[in-house]
Amino acid sequence: MPATALPGVLFVHGWGGSQEQDLARAREVAGLGCASLTFDLRGHESTAERFESVNRDQNLRDLVAAYDWFVGQRSVEPTAIALVGISYGGYLASLLTALRPVRWLSLRAPALYKDEDWTKPKLALHADPDLPAFRRRTIEWHANRALTACAAFRGDVLLVESEQDHVIPHAVVENYVSAFSGARSMTSRVIAGADHGLSQKRWQQAYTSHLINWLSEMIFGARSEVATAKVDKLELREAGAT
Repeated sequence: MPATALPGVLFVHGWGGSQEQDLARAREVAGLGCASLTFDLRGHESTAERFESVNRDQNLRDLVAAYDWFVGQRSVEPTAIALVGISYGGYLASLLTALRPVRWLSLRAPALYKDEDWTKPKLALHADPDLPAFRRRTIEWHANRALTACAAFRGDVLLVESEQDHVIPHAVVENYVSAFSGARSMTSRVIAGADHGLSQKRWQQAYTSHLINWLSEMIFGARSEVATAKVDKLELREAGAT
């Protein structure tokens, strides 16, 4: 029999973005037989007046609240949750894996920040003249909160990088890749010629294709494992009866 609850996919938009970025992909994910949730982080869209004052702690709390509401829905299977984060949303998604169960994690051009000034307005973090240099350094997983969460993650990971990303340099992606040493699986993709914001439609389509293909593989693979386990259990029961 089909599962009564569906895998859930929670989308986390980037800094300065909104859930509008993810709605089309969320609809495609629904076509895979999943429940999807998009939402706006505090300081964006209807709460844009807080854009200059909102901090990482508040946005992480927003994500935790969205996660908790989502897994509380009867149609969502709480043990089969995927997080899809873009840039700043990818950074927050990484942090969430240390706070809540996540089975699949997709990050596109995930941002990386210093741990200091956790409650300082997020916008002010970019005033740090050392931030660009920080993002070009090799950072050990134990020296950064987000990377520490990644090192403890044991699910499946998709990392998508833009080839011509001048906001999130390749070194940041490499730091994430190194941190995910304990992940069940790691899939890396590079969108040729793309910039950070995927300003051309063909780059957006390439990202969507990478994401949907990966989610399809992960979700159908998980369903196959469940079906195989049920068959094995039935065969053992029948063998015992004979």
